Amino acid sequence: MTEKKRNIIDAAAQLFSSNGFSATSTSKIAEKAGVSEGLIFRHFGNKSALLDTILAEGEQRLKSYYSDIVFESDPREVLRKIIELPFVLTAEDLEFCRLQTKLAWEMNATNSSHLKPHFLKVELAFKKLGVDNPKMETDVLFYLIEGINAALLNAKIEDADAVKAFLINKYLS
Repeated sequence: MTEKKRNIIDAAAQLFSSNGFSATSTSKIAEKAGVSEGLIFRHFGNKSALLDTILAEGEQRLKSYYSDIVFESDPREVLRKIIELPFVLTAEDLEFCRLQTKLAWEMNATNSSHLKPHFLKVELAFKKLGVDNPKMETDVLFYLIEGINAALLNAKIEDADAVKAFLINKYLS
């Protein structure tokens, strides 16, 4: 990938996550990326295709985290890894999560189908551990993780290690 194409992707991702997709023009992206607006269209065709490229890249990065969970056989390790996930994401990954959240609110579009195997894996882990209502426990744990992600994105957690330890203790002791 050329440096200019990378600059376009990075600039667009930052602008989309801070201003929203609709409020971000290709001219603003071009200005931030230091390229001509025409170059955006030459590389991506349109703004929606640029967004699709950003989303595909981000999802690919997150897959590496999630695949470790899907292939784990020990139910306690499945829970530990899913709980620790928000705390091990890189700044770039958190920024991608911010973009996903922004798009979900702006466009009322969520695509959680990629999370289905992880929901099922966590639910199976709860079943193996003899939890009374594994489906509800899975839902609640994912709601907690989603809230923790939001808090981390907004720097609202003062002691992330303490929160992580609390959850691990709650679910694994």
